[in-house]
Amino acid sequence: MTIPNYLATFRRAVRELESRQESDISAKGAGLNSLNSLISHRASLGLVGDASVDRGATRLLDPPTPPVSEKSETSEKTEASPFSLALDQLERRCPDYLEPDRWQQCVEDAQRFLANWGDKAAALGWTAEELFGLHTPPTKPHPSYRRLSRYDATGLLWFLEGRAVVVLTGNTAAIQMQSGAVLTYRRHNKPALGPLGDSFDDFA
Repeated sequence: MTIPNYLATFRRAVRELESRQESDISAKGAGLNSLNSLISHRASLGLVGDASVDRGATRLLDPPTPPVSEKSETSEKTEASPFSLALDQLERRCPDYLEPDRWQQCVEDAQRFLANWGDKAAALGWTAEELFGLHTPPTKPHPSYRRLSRYDATGLLWFLEGRAVVVLTGNTAAIQMQSGAVLTYRRHNKPALGPLGDSFDDFA
């Protein structure tokens, strides 16, 4: 059967059109695949989308905050006054052979003295024993034994009795009396007894 020329021409035109459409689809598919590949690559770098870029910027500008160290608080405790241990022991209980009211007064005097003079006393070389010291009781003390009667073995703070230290040196402490007079407590070479005068060295 002979195909008319017009029909053969029509079929040829249809095949050419289909061939061009297939070529266009293939080209578009290749382009889309390339675009998807590029998007995937950029996404792996954190460069796609506003949210990803923002997160990346945050990581660069605001690095993770390191955990808070507890060293400062520990340091404050370990770097306390060299007299803090003696004060803590004094506050815990009344020493033997002492009246409770005298002990309470010394605790208050010690707290005030260390707040005002603690650093300077340490810098001048005063020791906890020279501030808080007490005479060591004998094994079997006499009924008349008084622990504070031994001035040469008693620390400065026990003599304050509510009075204030107004001057502190490496060898002496000037104590303001209620009358306005000033008595001197000597750090070294303290006699156990002596006549009354303007120094605590003169008191029994």
